[in-house]
Amino acid sequence: VYQFRLLRKKKAIAMAGRRERTKQLLRSGVATAILVGILFGCVCAVIFPNGFFNSGSSSTANEPLTKSTSKVGSASCESPERVKVLKSNFALISETNAELRKQKAELRKQVRELTEKVRLAERDTENARNQVLVLGTEIKAGPFGTVKSLRTNPTVVPDESVNPRLAKLLERVSVNKEIVLVLANSHVKPMLELQIASVKRVGIQNYLVVALDDSVASFCVSNGVAYYKRDPDKAVDTVGENGGNHEVSGLKFRVLREFLQLGYGVLLSDVDIVFLQNPFLGHLYRDSDVESMSDGYDNRTTYGFDDVFDDPSMGWARYAHTMRIWVFNSGFFYLRPTLPSIELLDRVVDKLSNSEAWDQAVFNEELFYPSHPGYTGLHASKRVMDMYEFMNSKLLFKTVRKNHELKNLKPVIVHLNYHPDKLKRMQAVVEFYVSGKIDALDSFPDGSD
Repeated sequence: VYQFRLLRKKKAIAMAGRRERTKQLLRSGVATAILVGILFGCVCAVIFPNGFFNSGSSSTANEPLTKSTSKVGSASCESPERVKVLKSNFALISETNAELRKQKAELRKQVRELTEKVRLAERDTENARNQVLVLGTEIKAGPFGTVKSLRTNPTVVPDESVNPRLAKLLERVSVNKEIVLVLANSHVKPMLELQIASVKRVGIQNYLVVALDDSVASFCVSNGVAYYKRDPDKAVDTVGENGGNHEVSGLKFRVLREFLQLGYGVLLSDVDIVFLQNPFLGHLYRDSDVESMSDGYDNRTTYGFDDVFDDPSMGWARYAHTMRIWVFNSGFFYLRPTLPSIELLDRVVDKLSNSEAWDQAVFNEELFYPSHPGYTGLHASKRVMDMYEFMNSKLLFKTVRKNHELKNLKPVIVHLNYHPDKLKRMQAVVEFYVSGKIDALDSFPDGSD
């Protein structure tokens, strides 16, 4: 058994040796064949430089040169026409490129505008969020008698993109971000002239006229008064150029919005007003969204009173208490640049555009009507101006001129709102308070004829 295993092992070793020698022979054979092929290729390359089957290659090789030469010759013959075609194509391509550049520039402009709008929208959103945070800050109530609610709303962030031209004008005309604003057309030019004289007399520098027609614009230039002419707007221009006193009065709510958006406090004045003092020097409180003169003529009607309504049919409950106040005058009021003030303007404009209501009635409805089912009231703070400082003509002719002590008071303004003979009474007011003519007011009736 041992010998058998030994013999078997020897045979295996011999077979492994033979396999190794066979592999070596194969490797050497492959190498030899590769070497022979390379040598054969080199010999053929030397003997047949142009290939085995391309005996006429030398003549063929010259053909491209000949053809190209013939083409050059034909091209030289056709050069004038060819040049014209090339020039025409070049001009067409140039026009196309120019048009593409214009389109590209326009697209870039649109992208910039959209980017700016997005930026402003994001800024407005952030401003609104900040205002909510300020107004919504949680605080603890202090001791009895010390708690005061928020009266003054934060002002809006000025947005000059609304009207860059107006923004530059207001920057030049305003004083402490405030202006007196008057709307006027040629129909009220005599009253406007008298008012401008009174404004100059008391030294009001921040006075601006919104000229509703070219005649008023020219008049302002000749009198050295700042004016603003709005961009063409058919809906506004038709009323502005041809409308009467009440129609023009309704336009102010539409015009005022841009001024508030630009961050300016506006003292709106009708033209039938005489200025006797500068209202910005210690006469405005500026603690409310809306600060307006009143149509009231005494303490009760101006500042409010408890009016008892009597219904005898109710027996024991016949008396019902009501709260009354005479309306704010929409011809002279101060607006702070706040969100409630802008919302007030939007509400009035919307209602006036859908009805033929009187602007002063709508102005007061939006200010005073409380929220109720189906209606959300305006959350605006409001203040009534001192009736003796900001005096209406009913108070002047019915009470003040007949009282010796009250006659010695000098109001800030007098508004001839109760009387149709406005110009004559304005002239009489100037004579009485400026010229010192003590009987200048005596010839007029309390009311109108």
